[in-house]
Amino acid sequence: MKQYLKDLFKKSSDKLEYLKDANLVFTVPNIGSHGDFSTNVAMTLTKQLKRNPREIASEIVENLEADKNVISSIEIAGPGFINFSFTPQFTAQIIKNILAEKRDFGKSGKYKGKKALVEFVSANPTGPLTVGHGRNAVVGDTLANMYEWIGYDVDREYYFNNAGRQMRILGESVKLRYLELLGGTVDFPDTHYQGEYIVDIAKKLHTENGDSLRDEDAEGKFKETAEAEIFADIKKTLKNINIEFDSFYNERDLYNNGDIENVLKTFKEKDLVYEKEGATWFKLTELNNDQDKVIIKASGEPTYRLPDIAYHRTKYERGYDIIVDLFGSDHIATYPDVLAGITALGYNPDLVKVIIYQFVTLLANGEVVKMSTRKANFITLDELAEEVGSDVVRYFFNMRSVSSHLNFDIELAKKHSEENPVFYLQYAHARISSIMNMTEENKLNLSVDNLELLNTDEEQNLIKKLHSFGEEMLIAGENAETHKISHYLEELAGLFHKFYTQCRIIGTEKKLAEARIALAVASQIVIKNGLNILGVTAPEKM
Repeated sequence: MKQYLKDLFKKSSDKLEYLKDANLVFTVPNIGSHGDFSTNVAMTLTKQLKRNPREIASEIVENLEADKNVISSIEIAGPGFINFSFTPQFTAQIIKNILAEKRDFGKSGKYKGKKALVEFVSANPTGPLTVGHGRNAVVGDTLANMYEWIGYDVDREYYFNNAGRQMRILGESVKLRYLELLGGTVDFPDTHYQGEYIVDIAKKLHTENGDSLRDEDAEGKFKETAEAEIFADIKKTLKNINIEFDSFYNERDLYNNGDIENVLKTFKEKDLVYEKEGATWFKLTELNNDQDKVIIKASGEPTYRLPDIAYHRTKYERGYDIIVDLFGSDHIATYPDVLAGITALGYNPDLVKVIIYQFVTLLANGEVVKMSTRKANFITLDELAEEVGSDVVRYFFNMRSVSSHLNFDIELAKKHSEENPVFYLQYAHARISSIMNMTEENKLNLSVDNLELLNTDEEQNLIKKLHSFGEEMLIAGENAETHKISHYLEELAGLFHKFYTQCRIIGTEKKLAEARIALAVASQIVIKNGLNILGVTAPEKM
């Protein structure tokens, strides 16, 4: 529809010279009676032409050579809006497109040939993935799906952060539990990891090695075993919610390959570091940041900034056109330091898209479930998926804007009713399969020969919503807004249910019934395509 209007105006610009360079934008009016598309181009031309916008709008309309089989009406409204309504005959062609393209309907080739790297989860391997990690995991994977949908070649990457203080504490935690198994009395600090998983790892080491590890360094076999066991568990958890990574980038490689040392060397050459109180400081104030920050502690250990800058440098060197980082809101004050470092190295920071998500509160029977990874009173992502199902986990984590705090209501998530948005959408998809079975029993077939008969408001509103799928997914992808997929699908399902309630198929004249079957099947295709982007299944029966 929009392309038709653009072509129509382009043709008219031969007569109206001022249309050639006009800022031509078409939007869907908020009120349905105002037509299918509207443009304010006449108002944007007022200053240039020094004329009344309604007068300009009238001149434009007079010179538009619209096909009456395509455009049913063109009206001037308000101060100079031009509103367009399309004929049912034209809009019905959308159904043919959907039925022909099927699983590819709505895909965009706009970014074909471009490469995207989406880094997400990247949780330290110090414990199982919890509900707190779930939003990062699900939103990150959905973002990757969205980028693929609009044409990007996408790599999903997990930054395997296996260095630093937390990993030392992990090794110490396992060793202390191991020593307890040997009959010793140990002082187990509150700062250490207290979960049952730590005990399980210690038991495994005790079973395999007896008491031979009594004098083993905590950062040796204890840390290495814990890291391997926990990371294997993390991978299993991610697979349970249909997430698989293309690559796992090991932080240790940045040290072994000399990448961190090279970044530090470059900063020294650019006079961007200095020594103070035994630590090495990064001159962020010279890079438009508020204050300088430590990049190497007095102990000789780098802060997160140095390895993160070195890691991002590898992303640029791998040739990505867009680099997506998904961080929790606790990173909001820290990621600018990394971007400043990247800029100092000569890279374009605009290629990095940082998405900050707010945290999740788990509600059970209306009460907040308090969680702490260190204290081990957490609910794992596996436990949540087992309780409500992976489809619900994925949908609920996607259904609100990442900039909003998310209340994950377990009782709502478990409901098999229209109150649960996942059930509502999956029911719409399954209902259409049921409709198809009924129509077959009544010897009715899908037909696209009489789609112009679909002229009621319910039919036209549904068709136009289907038509907007591709554009809405493109906009959602470009803005990295996974919740827009959920919103679109819920609106679409609502329109479908209204159509099915008001527009009978069984018992209707055959030509109209078979056109309505085509519309129902087109609706099912689009619902399934949207659910696929979210990583949610589309059942045939419920």
